[in-house]
Amino acid sequence: MTQSTSTTTGTSTSSSTALSQASPSALQTNQGNTTIADGVVQKTAGLAAREVSGVHALGGGAARAFGALRERIPGATQAIGQGVSVEVGEKQAAVDLDLVTEYGVPIADLARSVRRNVIASVEGMTGLQVTEVNISVNDVHLPSDDNEGQQESPRVR
Repeated sequence: MTQSTSTTTGTSTSSSTALSQASPSALQTNQGNTTIADGVVQKTAGLAAREVSGVHALGGGAARAFGALRERIPGATQAIGQGVSVEVGEKQAAVDLDLVTEYGVPIADLARSVRRNVIASVEGMTGLQVTEVNISVNDVHLPSDDNEGQQESPRVR
């Protein structure tokens, strides 16, 4: 029994070594390892999603409201990672996006374009393999929403 266990262990070790050699990563080399912070992937995915025509904003209602308040503070910047959650491993990453679409844009086509752009950007910039991009559309932006926001804001004299 001990010999067969030894043989099984040797086989699994050699097959996992063969597997790791079959799919080398640019991030783990003989000369050292590179790690990518979650924030790097989050910002990259957020920028890539915003580049797609038809995406109005990222984030849920509360995150967008907080972002609108932040924009009114002098010197404050917009949170690029707003509406983006990521899980980053040694070689792979998964991305979750909450977004608002423009009215009239086919959501399935938009999701496909966003997914394609996020995968290309994250993989191209980081070297990580993107295993999934989950998209949650939580609102549709109507052209009338812009007009209402302008009428409600008080004028400063």
